[in-house]
Amino acid sequence: MNKFIVVCRFLLPLFPETRCFGLKRMLLRLAGVYVGDNVRICSSVRILGSKRLHIGCNTWIGPETMLAVFDDIIIGDNVNIAPRCYIGTGTHFIEPDGISIAGKGKTSPIIVKDGSWLCVGVILLPGTIIKEKAVVAAGSTVKGEVQEYEIVGSGLANHV
Repeated sequence: MNKFIVVCRFLLPLFPETRCFGLKRMLLRLAGVYVGDNVRICSSVRILGSKRLHIGCNTWIGPETMLAVFDDIIIGDNVNIAPRCYIGTGTHFIEPDGISIAGKGKTSPIIVKDGSWLCVGVILLPGTIIKEKAVVAAGSTVKGEVQEYEIVGSGLANHV
């Protein structure tokens, strides 16, 4: 078992949820994660997979968020990720003639650019790009590209 998995699965949960951020940053760096200055990651965050994970400076990752790093996840500076978000880089090809409709696995990176805000319960699917200072509303699922300063979500069409 590699050190990335050990740190993420076994050591982070030992710390208080919203304290000891410096120690958590240090452990993640030792495990090979790029972690910028003043990153605050809650102890209940789950990190699965072992591809490249980059977390920019001054970023907050809230409780019970899951990062499925089966392809690269790049999170910029000054990003706010609320509780219970899912950022997942893996999915399946649809294979109607296979023994299961969920066929062979595939991955695609996810990028969340500087200053963006993922509200509570957001789901980012493989290949998603959230551009600078965009907002994804609570409970939304996103696949594709969200433009700078755009606010997206179920029934929303507002821009700041």
